[in-house]
Amino acid sequence: MRCRVLLAPPAVLLAALFGPAPAADDYAHGPDSVPQAGVPKGKVTGPVRWKSEVFAGTERDYWVYVPAQYKPGEPACVMVFQDGGGYLGGPFRAPVVFDNLIHKKEMPVTVGIFVNPGKFPVPGKEEKDWRSNRSFEYDTLSNQYVAFLEKEILPEVGKGVKLRSDASGRAICGISSGGICAFTAAWERPDLFSKVLSHVGSFTNIRGGDVYPGLIRKTERKPLRVYLQDGSGDLDNLHGHWPLANVQMASALKFMGYDYTFAYGDGGHNGKHGGVILPDSLRWLWRDTPTTPK
Repeated sequence: MRCRVLLAPPAVLLAALFGPAPAADDYAHGPDSVPQAGVPKGKVTGPVRWKSEVFAGTERDYWVYVPAQYKPGEPACVMVFQDGGGYLGGPFRAPVVFDNLIHKKEMPVTVGIFVNPGKFPVPGKEEKDWRSNRSFEYDTLSNQYVAFLEKEILPEVGKGVKLRSDASGRAICGISSGGICAFTAAWERPDLFSKVLSHVGSFTNIRGGDVYPGLIRKTERKPLRVYLQDGSGDLDNLHGHWPLANVQMASALKFMGYDYTFAYGDGGHNGKHGGVILPDSLRWLWRDTPTTPK
């Protein structure tokens, strides 16, 4: 089957519509999320400061993970993470998970690019007080962010490591507004990214993102593979209801015959659940990926 929902659909709908039961949110990491003896460790370089032209006036940091198995001159798969600094550690521990899965050949040799959202420098103020451009970059439904990746970040990283240029060798991931950003990037440019991983994605009306379920249903199916994660304790505010929004996304993807999975837990608007299931998410996303570009 193309689709897989990790909770019975009626239970998902009841929880989304009528509110969650008290959330345990007590997920525990498995062995793929901790360093293992005998597993070669990849190298993380950064932070690298980047001044953008696509988002004029902004500055941001990014990091690059290169697996130990990377061979210079051979194109590697690539995965881009929004709010990238948060994916390096915390509940996600992406470099450790990459190390373990690549070593076990449960995902291909993959370079990770971890990109933070842009900020506008404010003279005389510390960086923590600079004006954030995150919502504009992540929640806007346009091709501007994916153009930023295509024109700036991917070519810059590509100077040091050879990256695959085919969509089947590229994935994109994010949490909250970074989750809808990941989907938007692939939706706008399925020729650049074919795999999407969204954690507690903000498919709500922050900047019009609540249109996606209807848009998916009325648009010819695109060559995308989508993994959605959310929890019954997610947000409910003036922008919308996050659990219901993700249920609607999953329903639309199912209706249109997409290759998708919806992992629905009992957590809140955080990375606990998504971090614990990151190894399974990556195995699912990268399954049957060709070792050479199509």
